[in-house]
Amino acid sequence: MLQFFSSATILALGVAMVFGAPVPDGTWPTSQGNVSFTEVYVVKSGEIFDGGMKTYDRSDITCLGQTESNGTSKAVFEVQPGATLKNVIIGTNQMEGVHCEMSDCTIENVWWEDVCEDALSIKGGSASSVSRVIGGGARYADDKVIQHNGFGTVSVDGFFAQDFGKLYRSCGNCKSNPRQRFFNVSNTYVDLRVIQAERVDPNVSIIMMNENFGDQAVLRNFYVKPSKENYTECASSFGVNKSGERPVILSNGPKNPVCQYSYDDIHIVQDDH
Repeated sequence: MLQFFSSATILALGVAMVFGAPVPDGTWPTSQGNVSFTEVYVVKSGEIFDGGMKTYDRSDITCLGQTESNGTSKAVFEVQPGATLKNVIIGTNQMEGVHCEMSDCTIENVWWEDVCEDALSIKGGSASSVSRVIGGGARYADDKVIQHNGFGTVSVDGFFAQDFGKLYRSCGNCKSNPRQRFFNVSNTYVDLRVIQAERVDPNVSIIMMNENFGDQAVLRNFYVKPSKENYTECASSFGVNKSGERPVILSNGPKNPVCQYSYDDIHIVQDDH
């Protein structure tokens, strides 16, 4: 059964959680300064990069929307396996945001103020790889916030996403497919109202998995502020392994094991009147 909450209730949810991070209240952090790189900054394995809530971007790059780029070279940060990126705001002058080239990264309290092609790209790794997103948020994504091309699991806890096409996409047409991928999301708040993103698809599939590859998504304590456009919390597709082909949508809504949740896990946020 769907549950309904007011926006004022969400603002009080900072202490409400299910085994993890607080549910976001829908506000954005204030930048503590600006830093521009001329090349991708690499956070090496075992390192923790604490950005002190400054805004980081690239002085040599401007966003070209959904234009395909050369991957990591157009990112602001590359986070290697076992490394942590935290307390960072990603600015508008970039194309690829943050890359975890070999999975197994930790992204903590990182905010994307205006997503370009993707906010976070996760690649490589192995079936046992786990990449974690803890807190933070992203907004104005024409298409995807998190793009998962690699192996293993992506875990998102306490995240806020606003005006986007997809929160998470298990790659539907990577040449390296078939790859089984897992996605766990909890204590997360998504605001689907259109503000400025030029969405690739006006109808939002918040999470998109490939059923034929054995993908599995698990949603818990998930808050949604709807827009007038249609949306589904989780959709399954028939993935392919050829770039340029478009995966076929198979289903929308709860379906085991590909989209594991019930409507008791979904909380609808309504505007205050």
